[in-house]
Amino acid sequence: MCSANIESPRPYRKTKRALTEAETRQRIVEAAVELHQTLGPAKTTIKAIAERAGVQRATVYNHFPDLQALFEACNAHYYERHPMPDPASWVGIAAPDERFRVAVRELYRWYEETEAMLSAGIRDIDAVPPAAREAFFGYFRHAARSLMTGRRARGRVRVRTAAAVGHAISFATWHSLVREGSLTSEEAADLMEAMVGAAAG
Repeated sequence: MCSANIESPRPYRKTKRALTEAETRQRIVEAAVELHQTLGPAKTTIKAIAERAGVQRATVYNHFPDLQALFEACNAHYYERHPMPDPASWVGIAAPDERFRVAVRELYRWYEETEAMLSAGIRDIDAVPPAAREAFFGYFRHAARSLMTGRRARGRVRVRTAAAVGHAISFATWHSLVREGSLTSEEAADLMEAMVGAAAG
């Protein structure tokens, strides 16, 4: 009985320590996300993350031994709150033009929501670890392929259509039309829909 009473607090202490570690990790991730969004990845240092999170630099390294691990955690945290449109949901729309109409509007709404993060991340893309960079660009390649599925055009018409689709779904295109051209996202989507239609002939 005495032995059991003496040892009973241990699981509690372990649980409390695990919770503290999880909270610390969360603070580090949130600090990194905020700095990536405001300063950009190139200017976000481990020292700045530690200061923002209220921990020592060694604590950051204890939780994230390399930049790739930190970026993966940041991306998971950010995209959980701002999920990217899912190209799989577009595949169920049989008509390619209707699929594009839905997709470009979903993407443009997402660009409005995530503009600050995307602007900083794309500007500093060379500072992003290769795996994270490839995952980002891979998403758009996959999105473009899904929007070309079912289109019957061949030869130069298909090349032209694919180029138009790729241009339309780019964040840079949205930014140019909406922020520099003063269009609404809906107007920009209408314009890109017309462009892809013209490209497809």
